[in-house]
Amino acid sequence: MVVLNRIYTRTGDKGDTALSDGSRVAKHDPRVEAYGTVDELNATLGLARLHADAALAEQLSVIQNELFDLGADLSRPHMDRDGDAPYPVLRTVQEQVDRLESEIDAMNAALSPLRSFILPGGSVLAAHLHLCRTVARRAERRATELAQGGDANPVAVKYLNRLSDWMFVAARVANADTGDVLWVPGASRGGKPAAE
Repeated sequence: MVVLNRIYTRTGDKGDTALSDGSRVAKHDPRVEAYGTVDELNATLGLARLHADAALAEQLSVIQNELFDLGADLSRPHMDRDGDAPYPVLRTVQEQVDRLESEIDAMNAALSPLRSFILPGGSVLAAHLHLCRTVARRAERRATELAQGGDANPVAVKYLNRLSDWMFVAARVANADTGDVLWVPGASRGGKPAAE
């Protein structure tokens, strides 16, 4: 259990921070960028939950907890040294990716096939989920940068990729009553407004 009785520590005042293995790096280090973007994603999910029904809010709660685990995963370098840690190391696992895929399939089964790209928006919930999707994509880009160097859990990268797909489909579900906002290519060219 984590106990926080002081919020500020002053240990990062010179621009560095501790990773979960105890090593210190600059706050702009790619690893910190990766797990920091996952934290940002978690915050945007908190906003989406405010507009979700009970079932979706529960799914988002599970994802938020997994994102804390994923942040811990990304904050620990050297996967090959996990066995040396004095505590169990949190790593994202394939079963979490599999669950996201099952949920995507279940949500998508009730939706009509897309015949156009869609614009982010529609309902308030859908707009928030689209924002979550784009932050998930940025977190994935940050994580793939670490993975290219061979020092990130490949399942964590896969989870972020699948999570952005999950958010896209969930946003479509959120717009089921109003319909998707479709992209109309070139609709405003030649001074003509887009069709309403």
